[in-house]
Amino acid sequence: MGWLDDIAWDRDGLVPAIAQEQGTGDVLMLAWMNREALAETAATGRAVYWSRSRRRLWRKGEESGHVQQVHEIRLDCDNDVVLLKVTQLGHEPGIACHTGRHSCFFQRHEGGAWQAVEPVLKDPERIYR
Repeated sequence: MGWLDDIAWDRDGLVPAIAQEQGTGDVLMLAWMNREALAETAATGRAVYWSRSRRRLWRKGEESGHVQQVHEIRLDCDNDVVLLKVTQLGHEPGIACHTGRHSCFFQRHEGGAWQAVEPVLKDPERIYR
């Protein structure tokens, strides 16, 4: 797996990974990957991340059912950010955020404060039982 050696992993052995919806171009989320997560993602076509809080692999959708089908994996010019082109599965429209929203980037800076500008598509209490 020499292609993994081309990545500029940080001191913790991680690289940031952006999930972008293939159809719309929406940026859904940013997470972290280690070598094992990226290798499994490439092998299975399903997004796998490294959970820094749980200190373990996190297979997107393992609890919520909102998995990410990966169509393409790209690496930026500095080899230190991964971009996943994905289809968000499990709900229509797709839910990528643990708050029940389409994207984790649902807050916009307006008038000196952060405002939620995207709707909750599904109550998180119903997602994570």
